[in-house]
Amino acid sequence: MKETKIGLIVGTRGFFPASLAEQGRKDIIKKLEKSGFKVLIPEENITPHGSVETSEDALIYADFFIEHRKEIQGLIVTLPNFGDEIGIVETLEKASLDLPVLIHAWDDKTAEMDMPRRRDAFCGKLSVCNNLYQRNIPFTNTTLHTCSIDSPEFEKDLERFSSLCQVVSGLKGAKIGAIGQRPDAFKTVRYSEKLLQDSGIDVSTVDLSEIIFAAQKLENKDSVSGKLNEIKEYGPVIEGTPAEHVDLSARLSLAVEEWVEAKGVDASAIQCWDSIQKNYGCATCLTMSMMGEKGKPSACEADVMGAVSMLALKLATDKPSGFLDWNNNFDNDRDMCINTHCSNFPKGFFGGDFEIGNLDILGASLGKDRCFGALKGQVAAGPMTYTRISTDEVMGTIKAYVGEGEFTADPVDTMGGVAVCHIDNLQKLMNFMCENGFEHHVAMNRGHVADVLEEAFSKYMGWDVYRHK
Repeated sequence: MKETKIGLIVGTRGFFPASLAEQGRKDIIKKLEKSGFKVLIPEENITPHGSVETSEDALIYADFFIEHRKEIQGLIVTLPNFGDEIGIVETLEKASLDLPVLIHAWDDKTAEMDMPRRRDAFCGKLSVCNNLYQRNIPFTNTTLHTCSIDSPEFEKDLERFSSLCQVVSGLKGAKIGAIGQRPDAFKTVRYSEKLLQDSGIDVSTVDLSEIIFAAQKLENKDSVSGKLNEIKEYGPVIEGTPAEHVDLSARLSLAVEEWVEAKGVDASAIQCWDSIQKNYGCATCLTMSMMGEKGKPSACEADVMGAVSMLALKLATDKPSGFLDWNNNFDNDRDMCINTHCSNFPKGFFGGDFEIGNLDILGASLGKDRCFGALKGQVAAGPMTYTRISTDEVMGTIKAYVGEGEFTADPVDTMGGVAVCHIDNLQKLMNFMCENGFEHHVAMNRGHVADVLEEAFSKYMGWDVYRHK
């Protein structure tokens, strides 16, 4: 997991031992840094006891957080004693970072309830949360109402909060690249740029012809040679593939990656059916797969919302996401299905063996000589999270579903990239998707992070979320 940068607020209240706040500040900073966080907090001598109590303290902390706005991905409030709820909520309100907030309170020890050591944070946390609720400031709670910073519960809370911060901060301000237009028949992948912009997600577009011309005009032999070596190291190309087919894919990769880098794109969606094959001569899958493996997810068929879905999963796990069709039932087990694509699966998403060859379906109609670049294999067994984010222009909202399942090792003799999935109550999920107009595309990732996505989407992004269980 990437380092998460958080702003820290230590609460205190004059009626309670300030020594607990002073020591608590030192202890939790050490704990957070050990857990992989970068802690952003004003110098200890800026406010009494290095904590927030008064409105003046709140303004100092808020100004500090505003100064570091571009760095901070979330905030943690910790209460080593009762804390002053007004000082804390004014800090958050004035800073107005619109990011995840974790509320933590310290345990009392029943044998240490004398006045110099009694915390009362159990009570103080209720007052903080009550005031956050009154001011409509969303927050994340710890598993236990109060806990030791060394408890296993708090360890898991920090791990989960780190993922939550990565998702929310990564989506707010994200830029999605739309490379080419959607295939004419794929009206399922239409979307609203304006609704995305309202959530802080920008879309940058480029005509597919510009990418094709850039690939064709590449004259730097060293860069092409370097990309060819990268492809060779990335995965096994099916024996007998003409060198010129791989060369086309290498040039396309360089052209797409150059545009993605120049535009500062976090994820992309590419027109891949079937203009690129007809007008350039190869598939986009390998290009997309290699970008996904490097942390730049890329969705098929110009599906911008699919790219957003892939990005959200990647942010939650720091692992590459796959992009699939809900494609086939699985014999008589109605809690299983087969998900496939041509495919553009990153090799880390496969989790096992794969090979690089030609598109099967388009290859049969357009000719295999124009369709090199598909990754073929079956996704290895293991835990899986799936999600789909969609703009609903009719209702004027962004909606999503999210859930967890398993990739299984059940063999399937079919072409392309294949994932056999087990999902409890699958028929209920399929019915929900049909009734609510969701697309046939879905993003998946190796691992279980549905609870992180559910909270990120609903609480902090303000989207309508269905959590399938």
